[in-house]
Amino acid sequence: MLKNYLSLVKFSHTIFAMPFAVIGFFLAVKTSTVELLSDNGIRLFLLVILDMIFARNAAMGFNRWLDKDIDAKNPRTDIREIPSGKIKAKYALWFVIINSVLFLLTSYFINLLVFLLAPVALAVVLGYSYTKRYTWLCHFVLGLGLSLAPVGSYLAVTGEFSLLPVLFSMTVLFWTAGFDIIYSLQDEEFDKNQNLKSIPTLLGKRNALKFSALLHLLTSGFIVWAGIIGAEFLGIWYWAGAIFFGVSLFYQHILVKPNDLSKVNLAFFTTNGIASVIFALFTIISLYF
Repeated sequence: MLKNYLSLVKFSHTIFAMPFAVIGFFLAVKTSTVELLSDNGIRLFLLVILDMIFARNAAMGFNRWLDKDIDAKNPRTDIREIPSGKIKAKYALWFVIINSVLFLLTSYFINLLVFLLAPVALAVVLGYSYTKRYTWLCHFVLGLGLSLAPVGSYLAVTGEFSLLPVLFSMTVLFWTAGFDIIYSLQDEEFDKNQNLKSIPTLLGKRNALKFSALLHLLTSGFIVWAGIIGAEFLGIWYWAGAIFFGVSLFYQHILVKPNDLSKVNLAFFTTNGIASVIFALFTIISLYF
């Protein structure tokens, strides 16, 4: 049963935004009076991780629940947990409600600002699921939802906004929108038939890939900007991670062609997952060594 729910929310895909949440947390600790290994530091770190997990569980669970009829019609997705009958729709909805409540409750124990902003964050990550019915900007709404990770974890420690974590959030926004466009190439024809909106249905596969490449170029620009703004804290290890991340972005555009989508999953999950983890690791090393 647990395996089905982990599959429902694609728990392994947490690897995309979680490393950036960790970056935001360690950056905040570095620039604040909170000690990393103190009781408060450890408590905040655990709360940030739990908040990320609960928010993502709620978002993905809601997406699967809302899209259950659409998924049942799509040969690529009809094996998902709700269409296939592995999880009943009502239980999936209860899963969403429970995780949403846990997200808000966890936010309460972080600080007042995070708690007050938590309903806004929840509205964004849940609201994304509706957007592909109305606008091709859906990829950017997904990016916005994931981009809350570095800013949110920074706020958890400091209770105030700063430019550097915002730059990391912008990195996540354009990075996510770019790779989500690549992923959605698989459903271009299906989405057109169902009157669903996406960049591929708007521009076609070839131009959608070009647009995705442009977004990933902007992603690289924000990584460079962050390195410049944070030069006091971010040294050579950061730039090594930045180069690796940039090369990974370039590599996924080599993998996927308009007439060959056989390597979309490799580009989407493996390449992006490895890139985010390595970039986060190098950034944290740069902050503390």
